[in-house]
Amino acid sequence: MLSYTGGFVLLAAVLHASWNAMLHGNEDRYLSMTWMSIAIGAVSALVVMVVPSPASAAWPYIAASGLVHIVYNMTLVRSYRRADLAQAYPIARGSSPLLVTLGAALFAHEAISLLHALGIVMISGGIIAIALERRHVSPAGTLAALTTGATIAVYTVIDGIGVRLSGGHALSYTAWMFLFYWLMPALFIAQRGITALWASARAVPMAIGSSLAGGLVSIAAYGIVIWALQSGAMGTVSALRETSVVFAVLIGRVFLRESVSGKRWLACVIVAGGAICLGV
Repeated sequence: MLSYTGGFVLLAAVLHASWNAMLHGNEDRYLSMTWMSIAIGAVSALVVMVVPSPASAAWPYIAASGLVHIVYNMTLVRSYRRADLAQAYPIARGSSPLLVTLGAALFAHEAISLLHALGIVMISGGIIAIALERRHVSPAGTLAALTTGATIAVYTVIDGIGVRLSGGHALSYTAWMFLFYWLMPALFIAQRGITALWASARAVPMAIGSSLAGGLVSIAAYGIVIWALQSGAMGTVSALRETSVVFAVLIGRVFLRESVSGKRWLACVIVAGGAICLGV
């Protein structure tokens, strides 16, 4: 992966950790994810009106990715109900690079170097160690986080293939895929009613504001990843992106007052070492 591409993916990692912290920091994560999705859908609707459409070959992937992203959103909310940010986030993100690498090999016939394979293993191993360092991770929380990791792997492989078929229109591909996020408020209204959605704007305006901001950050974070997937190996891009876990640990420690042990810091160093391997 070219160095400047890797730098942008690291920026995406910081942004990704930031919006996950915003989501986790709100008491009603389902409501927060819904307002995030409204922001994402609104911006995407504006973008698709001014950019060229992606090539026809990409449309099945856009639809498939959009639907998988909705499943991902729901599993992410579920996992955050069962574990704190420093546990659920690393398990979800750490399990995905290896699955992405396998999926890319099976469906896109990608091959990676031994050094990059080592980097992916180091990042995944270090990330999972961050989560499992705490002995009281519940089986339900672990299962929910692993399910989230599986959905991450599925949509990453879909988008890796789809954006390469888009005719060079990564921005357009991203915007059309994110239009599916309008399904989130539809699901919320179906379950809780439209009154619960609009009343929250008056009851907890700060939480809604942070959710809207998180949605904008999310667009930038994953838009960068889709752009990088055009030319970078999927497993490599995925693993480098998941260094966001290190930033999540820092955010969890500084802003959410979550404890960080020496073993967890060591695991962060391993993740950083894996990122260096991917940059060589």
